[in-house]
Amino acid sequence: MTKTGGEGAGEVFLASRSPRRRQLLSEAGLPHRFGHPGVEDSELEPGRVSPAQWVAALAYLKARAGIEAQGGGDSFDVVIGADTACVKDGELIGTPADAAEAERIVRRLSRGRHEVVTGVAVLSPRTGRRELFVDRASVSVGDLSDDMVRDYIASGAWAGKAGAYNLSERIAGGWPIEYVGRADTIMGLPVGPLKQRLARLTATEAAA
Repeated sequence: MTKTGGEGAGEVFLASRSPRRRQLLSEAGLPHRFGHPGVEDSELEPGRVSPAQWVAALAYLKARAGIEAQGGGDSFDVVIGADTACVKDGELIGTPADAAEAERIVRRLSRGRHEVVTGVAVLSPRTGRRELFVDRASVSVGDLSDDMVRDYIASGAWAGKAGAYNLSERIAGGWPIEYVGRADTIMGLPVGPLKQRLARLTATEAAA
């Protein structure tokens, strides 16, 4: 378990090792601890569910596993789990397993539009209360040249990223990208809606 943030950092546990999600939480002023959720979602198959149902289920599974991994989570007020996937032509696209798969994904996303769905689960280990939600965004990727694709795959920057890319990194890298929706949803954690759920969960517990 690793700690980041400032005062009160022991109250929130992020069941994720994603540096992007940690950065988004820190930039939003939410001190937290983080660690591996204990779930390898690459080994799971979605079956006959919608993309929104799948990312919401994985987010909840990660949060629950995070609670168990921390011995029941009594030291935390809130445990957060999240999962992100891309959807292209109705097909879920998750995190690539290797460079060859990453290249296939990037070439498929080039010259077209895809949807990004992020599911978030916010659990209170002490009370059992929970908040689950899904946010969506639309991303259009322009024509990526062979050199752009080859250089990107060789960089290894695709590793651990849903859809094999990170929005802010690829915009900074000169990719022709436009999007509609929240940038942080595309990067894996819609912080604004998350803070609303955290406030609601806290208010509900205070009133109980």
